Amino acid sequence: MDGWMIAFFVPIVIFMTIVAPVWIFMHYRTKQRAEGALSDGERLELETLAATAERMMDRVDTLESILDSETPGWRKRMQSEQ
Repeated sequence: MDGWMIAFFVPIVIFMTIVAPVWIFMHYRTKQRAEGALSDGERLELETLAATAERMMDRVDTLESILDSETPGWRKRMQSEQ
């Protein structure tokens, strides 16, 4: 009975300590790669950031147009200061 228990126990221990963790890791890694897309929360955050960036670009354009009308040579002065 001792030999039979060892013959049964050793492969189970090897499987549980080596094969199972690698198998689980590979399973979830493959699953994550298969999804490959953004989650709903990430997609929402990206859309929010894109909208914020668009608003900031509009503000910069507005500020530049104000500067162009009030201070015509500001761009040349900015380039010469750099």
